[in-house]
Amino acid sequence: MKLPNKQGGLTFIGFLIVMAIAVFCVIIGAKLFPVYQEYYSVVSAMKQVAIQPNVTATTPAKIKEMLDKRLYTSYVASVKKVHMTVSRTKTGLELNVAYEVRKTLMFNLDFVAVFDKTVPLN
Repeated sequence: MKLPNKQGGLTFIGFLIVMAIAVFCVIIGAKLFPVYQEYYSVVSAMKQVAIQPNVTATTPAKIKEMLDKRLYTSYVASVKKVHMTVSRTKTGLELNVAYEVRKTLMFNLDFVAVFDKTVPLN
């Protein structure tokens, strides 16, 4: 007795569904990557300010100015001086940057990314 041949594999409709999901994921990644890359630039600039010599002896306004200059050279556009705070704690000074980024994902769909990072100043 001979068994009937049965074709196996991915149908055209199945292929289109897989491709649509892959394209959607690529679009999401392409929109989110620059936002997180900018965040890591902010964290790097904050760490550079934190290791400056005698940073704890400077005024909060001067610390914000130092961070603002580093952010400007890193092409960070989302963080302004109003998002920066320098506070005194029991262990010393802390630099905090809290901001949010709102970008268009596709059509009328937006995403909001909220970032809040604190670095101790040595």
